[in-house]
Amino acid sequence: MRNPSILSATPVAPSSAGAPAKSRTPARPGVALFDACQVGTVLRAVLFVEAVVAVATMFQAPSPSEWLGLAATVTGGALPATLLWLVLACAMKKPLARLPRVAQYAAGVLLGVLTGLYGCGLLRLTGVLATGPWLASALAGALFAGVAMVALVLRAQGRTPAATTARLEELQARIRPHFLFNTLNSAIALVREEPAKAETMLEDLSELFRQALADPRDSVTLADEIGLAERYLAIEQVRFGDRLRIRWQLDPAASGARLPPLLLQPLVENAVKHGVEPSPDGAKLRIRTERRGSMVVIEVVNSLPPLRWADEPLPRGHGIALANVRDRLRLLHDMQAQFRAGIDQGSYRVRIDIPAES
Repeated sequence: MRNPSILSATPVAPSSAGAPAKSRTPARPGVALFDACQVGTVLRAVLFVEAVVAVATMFQAPSPSEWLGLAATVTGGALPATLLWLVLACAMKKPLARLPRVAQYAAGVLLGVLTGLYGCGLLRLTGVLATGPWLASALAGALFAGVAMVALVLRAQGRTPAATTARLEELQARIRPHFLFNTLNSAIALVREEPAKAETMLEDLSELFRQALADPRDSVTLADEIGLAERYLAIEQVRFGDRLRIRWQLDPAASGARLPPLLLQPLVENAVKHGVEPSPDGAKLRIRTERRGSMVVIEVVNSLPPLRWADEPLPRGHGIALANVRDRLRLLHDMQAQFRAGIDQGSYRVRIDIPAES
């Protein structure tokens, strides 16, 4: 049960945005060891190859001018070969995921050999090289592929401890004793006068615990996170009443974007903690999602007590949760995700930009 007087949803209501289902974890047929589809991966690979080319050509160039010419020549074959490997590795991500671990490495190295030969062929076709160092190019491509795959695998493995730590932090924050006690006390007070409302409140609390204790997943949809945030705010609405004024502005086209699990609710919890709790008059809370081309914008905005924002300090407690959110977004979306937070004209605004689901 929700109080419609406090929910102004545009263009859809939160309940239709996708409350979490009882079981959403799909069976995965395979896991890709490395992901070459990230923009940050492409940038790092290009910079790495250019650095290797620059250093390697110094051994053959007696003067700076000759070094520049030789580096440009080698780049003409190395850079297209690198980009081709990245494109093929990205395009073959799903087929590779169905292969055993060793086969994935072998396929990546084979792609490196082929793209190395491709780079050498380009230099031959353009007349830069009279005779092609085919074996050296193939070995260089294989070496690059091996280094790139190991780096990508290590980065992917780094998500596990980081996600686990973040998950434990969010779980501890969610089951804080005072939040649990306040929820239970509010439910007890409603049992006699409004039993249906008390039942709904306990169901929302149960769903929050179920999500916190569920098996970890790499990502969930924005619709799932909106549904979880709605349950949390429904509990807090009973506690704060008219002091908590919520406005939802949800774009259905943004609901499929992927987020790390349990990411949005801590931001909403911070907004309640630092906006509503310290203010006798309460606060306004606005949650907005919007799809803009290939990106999705998520905003959580809460008004602050006048004395808090006048001197513009960072509200105590915001830093840990916001750093947690920033790190988890970077692990999932790399350089494609943007995160901003700060005080803006009496309100605290958190904005997240992530890729839309293709």
